[in-house]
Amino acid sequence: MKADIFFENTQDKHTVDDTLQELVQTVVDAALAYEEFNKKTEVSVLFVDNEQIKEINNDFRQIDSPTDVLSFPMLNFDGGKVIESVGDTYLGTVVLGDIVISLERAAQQSEEYGHSFEREVGFLVCHSVLHLLGYDHEEEDERTVMREKEEAILEKIGLTR
Repeated sequence: MKADIFFENTQDKHTVDDTLQELVQTVVDAALAYEEFNKKTEVSVLFVDNEQIKEINNDFRQIDSPTDVLSFPMLNFDGGKVIESVGDTYLGTVVLGDIVISLERAAQQSEEYGHSFEREVGFLVCHSVLHLLGYDHEEEDERTVMREKEEAILEKIGLTR
């Protein structure tokens, strides 16, 4: 099922065109399908630069430095399962949450890691969707699970290293 994605771009360092938005749509849909999350969903994606994500990171996490992606889940989870509540849906749509991506940082990291900008953005989107679905990577076992899922999802859509 295709997720409804609302895009906003507040940066001017990288072009946000239909191709980039289609990439994000493909990754979101692939991650949801992989997780068998078959509900009508909505996600907001905000493209920013390093300065903007630094401000958001400081405001919400009290970390005064830029990062590549931030995830703001709207759902509550219990043991990896969504807790169904009135607040989880709006007119029959599950509002998963917000993704904030620094395209400036994504470009820097794609060069560092030696792969395409598209692969990096795809990875960041996939990583963030897994956060929206309740996954985390604070502990080593959680990190391993997330990495395996990320690689499987990206491989399925041909975004390999």
